[in-house]
Amino acid sequence: MAGTTLEDVKAAAQVSGSQLYHYFADKEALVQAVIDRQADVLISNQEHADLGTTGGLRAWRDLVIAHASGLHCQGGCPLGSQLAETDAAARARVATGFGRWSAAISDGLRALHASGNLAPGISPDDLAVTLLAALQGGLLLAQVRRDTRPLETALDTLLALATTT
Repeated sequence: MAGTTLEDVKAAAQVSGSQLYHYFADKEALVQAVIDRQADVLISNQEHADLGTTGGLRAWRDLVIAHASGLHCQGGCPLGSQLAETDAAARARVATGFGRWSAAISDGLRALHASGNLAPGISPDDLAVTLLAALQGGLLLAQVRRDTRPLETALDTLLALATTT
């Protein structure tokens, strides 16, 4: 997105400048809206996943793999990793999005913990950060290899280590 111009956006969206500027004052406002929208989608998906059960956690894993596979392992992180290095405001917004995403994962894992299905000593909040980190690394490896196997391995290994069933 860093190299994309507003002219590129107008052409891709097939809208006029006045239509674009009606909603977004400048490119920064558009980028912020894109990050916020993507974070909202991720959080919504996370909230609908039943991470409070081992079956739900494994179904979430399958959904993540299927999504990456459906994209032919292209795109990597859905929250905007390219922006994190080039735009301080976008980086802060991406950090907030990751915080929301981690919290949504934690919410489900707390239920899993309460039911005794997390291995002893596993913190739901720490596991949420670890799952998110494994997901990000797995997505990057899947992207460069065009193969979901690294993502599958990372998530499967964590789930096997963290759950009791």
